Amino acid sequence: MSRIDAKFRELNAAGKKAFVAYVMAGDPDYDRSLEVVRGLPGAGVDIIELGLPFTDPMADGPTIQLAGQRALEAGMTLERTLELARSFREQDDTTPIVLMGYYNPIYSRGVEKFLVDAKAAGIDGLIVVDLPPEEDNELCIPAQAAGLNFIRLATPTTDDKRLPRVLQNTSGFVYYVSITGITGAAEAEATDVGPEVARIKAATDLPIIVGFGINTPEKSRAIASVADGAVVGSAIVSKIGAGDSTEDVLAFVKSLSDGAHAA
Repeated sequence: MSRIDAKFRELNAAGKKAFVAYVMAGDPDYDRSLEVVRGLPGAGVDIIELGLPFTDPMADGPTIQLAGQRALEAGMTLERTLELARSFREQDDTTPIVLMGYYNPIYSRGVEKFLVDAKAAGIDGLIVVDLPPEEDNELCIPAQAAGLNFIRLATPTTDDKRLPRVLQNTSGFVYYVSITGITGAAEAEATDVGPEVARIKAATDLPIIVGFGINTPEKSRAIASVADGAVVGSAIVSKIGAGDSTEDVLAFVKSLSDGAHAA
């Protein structure tokens, strides 16, 4: 059982929804980023999504793009991202970490080496947004064989014909993208999300976590009430980008996690 599976079992036993927080590794620099990441579990975060900085983040809106640029300019690399995860694991061996990003840095490192290193660093799952199910042999299947969950995105345009293919080799949870377009582009609405989550749940036993367009405690609670949990990224990253203190960032995260846990 992966840390992700164990976390959802724990939440289900407590009758709670999951709160997932996304931050860009190395934003605005390595030390500050590690400080924030280490504080996330204490702020109520159940699963950490750790962004892997990349030069061409096509699915990300301006907020996440800028975070990636800040991280890259501060010298962040795939190796340093794994180093950050290893440092986090020195103090926390239970909170799941999902590495989220694009395939190019992984391909450049070499899939086999990357998977060995990621597993050793304490990474539990991968979200690689530019690898469709047709390319499962490239990374998805090897990742699962290495003991890493491979988490797939479903979107409002994933119809009933496409959905089985998307779910075929997915594990850990399904990430439902609540809006069409890039991150931070619009707000999620529970009335729109609820029926879509129900449709996906009819096809899988995996938890459905909803992200994109969630930026307030009230929105976090509303979305978590119609799913198995909520993901917030851009709203947190924007606080970091604005230069808010770590304490203020984590207080904001706590308000969002309280919202999801109240659902």
